Amino acid sequence: MRSAVRALAALTLSGVVSGAGMLACARPDNSLSGSVSELFPLEVSRVEILRNAEALQVSYFRNNDLDVDLVVRLTVSTEGLELRPGAKVNLAGTTPSGVARATVVHLNAGEPARVFAPVEKGDLQLESGGNPGEQTRGDFSMSFKKGEGYGAGRSLEGTFSSEARDAGFGP
Repeated sequence: MRSAVRALAALTLSGVVSGAGMLACARPDNSLSGSVSELFPLEVSRVEILRNAEALQVSYFRNNDLDVDLVVRLTVSTEGLELRPGAKVNLAGTTPSGVARATVVHLNAGEPARVFAPVEKGDLQLESGGNPGEQTRGDFSMSFKKGEGYGAGRSLEGTFSSEARDAGFGP
């Protein structure tokens, strides 16, 4: 009888532990976090993903009464790299032509746009998709260079999931 009780207790405990592990692995589809939350709220209402031959752009929006704030817009230049699921993209530094690999902008309605300090270190990884018309899912993490500039010395992390739309160069 004792061994049956111990076995049941062990199964229950392992179920609780594995259930907690499953909860820890779950992540929201579209979320932002990091120390930039000290500058502005990171709540997100919707995410838009745009893609063309030159860049991937992930925009996080928040409904703010009658206005819509652009909480964060991350633009990643794809020059010189193959953006595909599973590959990590280094967000720091510049492209082969000298353009910043990643730029981040924040824009509250009625205020000027704020361009963040350069990315000191960070990466982006697609879990799926990445091309126009594909369900695109991924995450990123970055820190901004210390010193001058909006968000300097702070961090930003995010997850995203939405259908990528074509941001081609139309007429």
